[in-house]
Amino acid sequence: MRLGCIADDLTGATDLGVALSQGGLRTVQTIGAPDGRAALPAADAVVVALKSRTAEPARAVAETLASADALLAAGARQLYFKYCSTFDSTDRGNIGPVIEAVMDRYDLAFTIACPAYPRNGRTVYQSRLFVGAELLHESPMRDHPLTPMRESHLVKVLQRQTRLRVCAITREDVARGAGAIAAAIERERRAGGRIAIVDAVEDDDLIALGAACRDLALVTGGSGLALGLAPNLRSADGGAPIDAASCMPAPGGARAVLAGSCSAATRRQIEVALENGMPAYRLDPLALASGAQTADQACAWAATRLSDRPVLVYSSAALDAVGAVHDRLGRDAAGRIVEATLGEIGRRLVEEYGVARLIVAGGETSGAVVAALGIKAMEIGPEIDPGVPWTKALGARPLAIALKSGNFGAPDFFLRAWERLA
Repeated sequence: MRLGCIADDLTGATDLGVALSQGGLRTVQTIGAPDGRAALPAADAVVVALKSRTAEPARAVAETLASADALLAAGARQLYFKYCSTFDSTDRGNIGPVIEAVMDRYDLAFTIACPAYPRNGRTVYQSRLFVGAELLHESPMRDHPLTPMRESHLVKVLQRQTRLRVCAITREDVARGAGAIAAAIERERRAGGRIAIVDAVEDDDLIALGAACRDLALVTGGSGLALGLAPNLRSADGGAPIDAASCMPAPGGARAVLAGSCSAATRRQIEVALENGMPAYRLDPLALASGAQTADQACAWAATRLSDRPVLVYSSAALDAVGAVHDRLGRDAAGRIVEATLGEIGRRLVEEYGVARLIVAGGETSGAVVAALGIKAMEIGPEIDPGVPWTKALGARPLAIALKSGNFGAPDFFLRAWERLA
């Protein structure tokens, strides 16, 4: 194993996995903290997908440390803590507490933090995070229901979460290349810095940053950092890159889409699917809570429509409608009801109704569906849209599954994704 990665959510893990795969590393993703070295498959890079982004900080730390121990025991040369490119967190964490705990556990002097991924519209300039042309605190992330981001200055955000000194490496150093970045890392370390927020406004900045970080035992950031890390890891031992496939052989069987994300991108993808005639069934959280609507009903509806066309089951709704549901049921209860229902529907569609090609939209929804199906590991396949690959579930049942972050994908994603399957 060349690289051991720990992602704080499931769709973020697949986002990282496809970046590493495109960088020439055979990449496997596992679900949940591994139970020792024996639980890890053989690969150039292993990405452990946790569900720790919004967990209690103590739990997030414990699961991350257990994963790091297993990855290092399996021979990982470098650890990579991956979080969202919008730095999703609160003043309690969990980005700061996790980084601090890993550095303490392994007595590490310095690391970097860079969530930027310019090709996906996430850039960092003067330590401020931009989403497209908007500062983070002026973007829709301002009102995220779980991790509202009201501050764009990442040094300030991270410093509130950790006792370690947070510093900055700005565009002035980054634009001069890997050597200048490495010198800046040494400069900040000597000045007492422990975690550096690093600017990146172009993909080339991330390639240079990856080269500058080749000797750091721990790096942290979004998926974009993989652009520079993968080539370094290959060149360190002369390993030949794998060719990233443009298409993946998939088992024959029915197709389905499950969507639980309420992001604007997913809602638009649902609209486009409906406009193009995709059969769709909408879940109502209030009806689910009262028992007026059930997973049985959704599966019975799908059973009569699983033919040559994919079917769509979704709970996604506009934010005002989501707010009304939260007022009635409570945010956590509403989320649990929808996730449990979509998880059960996903399990039954695969196990009872012959679905072998499945798209799941939304991080929490993806976690629920993967858990219900008992998937423990997936091999990363071809990219559909930036940050979203098809994967092959590793297990007895053949299944091609794509786990899509709510914010990712073009409007026609649900229509076009199937073209990447042979």
